[in-house]
Amino acid sequence: MSSQEHPLGISFEFFPPNTDAGREKLIHVRDELAARNPRFFSVTYGAGGSTQARTRDIVRTVSQSGITTAPHLSCIGSEKAQLRDLLAQYREEGVDSLVALRGDMPSGMASIGELRYANELVEFIRDETGDHFEIAVGAYPESHPQAPSFEKDVENFARKMNAGANMAITQYFFTADAYFHFVDKARALGVEQPIIPGIMPITNYTKLARFSDACGAEIPRWIRKQLEAYGDDSEAIAAFGTDVVTRLCERLLDGGAPGLHFYTLNQAAPVLKVVDNLS
Repeated sequence: MSSQEHPLGISFEFFPPNTDAGREKLIHVRDELAARNPRFFSVTYGAGGSTQARTRDIVRTVSQSGITTAPHLSCIGSEKAQLRDLLAQYREEGVDSLVALRGDMPSGMASIGELRYANELVEFIRDETGDHFEIAVGAYPESHPQAPSFEKDVENFARKMNAGANMAITQYFFTADAYFHFVDKARALGVEQPIIPGIMPITNYTKLARFSDACGAEIPRWIRKQLEAYGDDSEAIAAFGTDVVTRLCERLLDGGAPGLHFYTLNQAAPVLKVVDNLS
């Protein structure tokens, strides 16, 4: 970590907006978050071409902040030639960090592609580019929703790390013990690289419940019940969410987490409230 980076080792994720207004807003969000000197920004990526072009555009926009920017790269639905070209383009543009993911099969896609799993993607990147890229992979403290078992999921995770990943970023969660248990299991399999917890601010219960149901992230019953009780009171939801997420982050850091990766949903204020509480 350089002396300019935030002492907590924070990082932030963006998604590619699909409107001009969204892109303009993201520039302001980028600048607000860059002022906290994060270790890196990441930019999500859609498999099969759905947002690939927008991702490259946003990577250029975000990297103008001077903060290391790591595009997501997924292998589902992509051929090796496509991936090889994209890696070459990123190298030419000065990108030296990636988030390598399997990705989800978009509806209507006929081919899964030449690479089926994230460990194969990591191996491919290393074979093509050596150590040029710092590679992060995904991790699921509460188990990937498609995993046959928790134990198999941790084994698959170790396989990704052993393929050449430098670090992992987890799916978001709200139970710190789930993270610590996952890390203990990974360490028992020989994984030594940093496992950075992913953090989701709580601002809207309906959206959070939808996201969580889709990705397998558990919202503890007591949090669900309190959010339901607030109804449409957005200020109360935001205040409660800030308190819950701040306390989660404090426990993670106190327990030895190597940093925090915030899923911003392209909004600065909810994230900054938590970050500033921790400073």
